[in-house]
Amino acid sequence: MRRWLPLFLVLLLLLTILGTTVFAAEKSGKITIWAWDPNFNIPVMAEAKARYQKVHPKVEIEIVDMAKADVEQKLNTVLASGAREGLPDIVLIEDYNAQKYLQAYPGAFADLTKKINYKDFAEYKTELMTLKRKIYGVPFDSGVSALFYRKDILAEAGFKPSDLNNITWDRFIEIGKIVKEKTGVAMVGFDTADGGTMRIMMQSAGQWYFDAKGDPHIVKNDAIREAFLTYKKLVDSGITKTTSGWNEWVAAFNKGETATVLTGCWIIGSIKAEASQAGLWAVAPTPRLNLKTSVNYSNLGGSSWYITAKSRNRQVAEDFLNATFAADRDLYQKILVEQGAIGSYLPSQNGPAYTEADPFFDGQKVYADFAAWMREIPPVNYGLFTYEADSAMMTVMPDYLAGKINLETALKRAEDQLKNQIAF
Repeated sequence: MRRWLPLFLVLLLLLTILGTTVFAAEKSGKITIWAWDPNFNIPVMAEAKARYQKVHPKVEIEIVDMAKADVEQKLNTVLASGAREGLPDIVLIEDYNAQKYLQAYPGAFADLTKKINYKDFAEYKTELMTLKRKIYGVPFDSGVSALFYRKDILAEAGFKPSDLNNITWDRFIEIGKIVKEKTGVAMVGFDTADGGTMRIMMQSAGQWYFDAKGDPHIVKNDAIREAFLTYKKLVDSGITKTTSGWNEWVAAFNKGETATVLTGCWIIGSIKAEASQAGLWAVAPTPRLNLKTSVNYSNLGGSSWYITAKSRNRQVAEDFLNATFAADRDLYQKILVEQGAIGSYLPSQNGPAYTEADPFFDGQKVYADFAAWMREIPPVNYGLFTYEADSAMMTVMPDYLAGKINLETALKRAEDQLKNQIAF
């Protein structure tokens, strides 16, 4: 009898471990997810849902599609009330607003520092969701910026693809003058009321509207000063086509009225919408400022997934994000092909979808380029009031561009307006 006792105990231990494993793997419950954009974020999340439910069929996942503004308003309303009822388990938050939510509503979102392997994500994405050394959220899509250009128009002006690689904004303007002279085509569509280009320029130099303490940092900000000077050089050079709003801007490059597009990688869908231009486009790194700290890599836009701290099914929500957006390489291949979603999950970027040549871009492996550039984007703290700062910049910009005020006055007015607006 004593001989069989050790064997019995071993078998009992194995059965216990097996039973525990099976129990742990069998997830159940319901999680609710808030997101926006039925052509991008929603189908991406639907794909993640389908993949997860194949393994965990007892988990119910409800994806609520709302307008971005409605997601933000509803989230703010519930959080500001101090209540936790009515919140989703997972919510999509734009990266520019991440710190605003984390600092304005302490304890509202789950600390995932030890739940997610953040070394697998682009550093600039994890930086923006970090507060007091704790990391919140699971990084999603990248807004890595790029210079998209018409190869045929640039060739007509005498330029090769190598002439566009790793250039400064001053060189961009020089090339633009020659392009305009020889082809009659404007170099770029430019909306002076849009702060997107300002943000690209700043982040390329590793700076933002605010300092490390979160205070407005405009007057003595080298990147903003250089960006203002560059804005004026662009306008004064005569190489821009003035556009107003999204539709005019997109129409300008779809109609061949501009030779380049400088923005986030998410613009690919709009560029490819004009199928007749297939094979005529190429992509180069972002121009850099005349600063030693500036590089030819930057970002515009992007968002990430966050779990609310009081989620009734927090463990399931954590497991869902961990199994999909923090681990599933094939998921990222599929959403790249079907939605053009360029994830910031680095291991996925060795997959076939990222390394295939794109015939629309004349065989260039554009997604491999984006993946490489993404790793070089300087991380910055977006602070709490990016859009308020954008507004302050663009309010003074018309008078500055028109020569009615000098640079010092423009920066001082912008900083004062920002301070008054956010009550510093």
